[in-house]
Amino acid sequence: MSPTRTLLRTSGTAFRAMLVATLALGLGYTLLITGVGQLLPGQAHGSPVTDARGTVVGSALIGQSFTDADGNALPQYFQSRPSAAGDGYDGGASSGSNWGPENADLIAAIEQRTTSIAEREGVDASQIPADAVTASASGLDPHISVAYAELQLARVADARGLSTDEVESLVAENTTGRDLGYLGDPRVNVLQLNLALDALGS
Repeated sequence: MSPTRTLLRTSGTAFRAMLVATLALGLGYTLLITGVGQLLPGQAHGSPVTDARGTVVGSALIGQSFTDADGNALPQYFQSRPSAAGDGYDGGASSGSNWGPENADLIAAIEQRTTSIAEREGVDASQIPADAVTASASGLDPHISVAYAELQLARVADARGLSTDEVESLVAENTTGRDLGYLGDPRVNVLQLNLALDALGS
């Protein structure tokens, strides 16, 4: 067989292999993953959360603030974990502060948050859990620890004229356990909990 025919045959085989791979991996795989995504719409479409009127008010995957125009915590709502993403919970600027544990700015921020929370909740600073005063690595964490939720129980119940038992029941209903039964810690989705509180009062 001449070198030219060998080259053409080899090139033809390579082209067909590339075509099959492109169709299978470039098109077929994409269609498969898109199809699977449509079967799991919550994740594929950003896990939107709606209020009692059916209006989308946020995402189960991204935290948000529950403060007034001046940045003061609204007493009738559970407060989220601090965020270092942009101006707060900015999905386009997801990040932590990247400050080390001995950074003066980080220490000052933690001290300021600790003082503010202790005053707001009427507790000793030693009772405040770490997630209440530190931002997550992404700055978008929608969850708080069960300990931080329990710290806020009395204030929220008082602001809404509810019993602590009623509010504690809602916290329990909106608590997610450890992944696979052993990974991570139980956590509370703040947006879903606050919506449950609003629904209770509507």
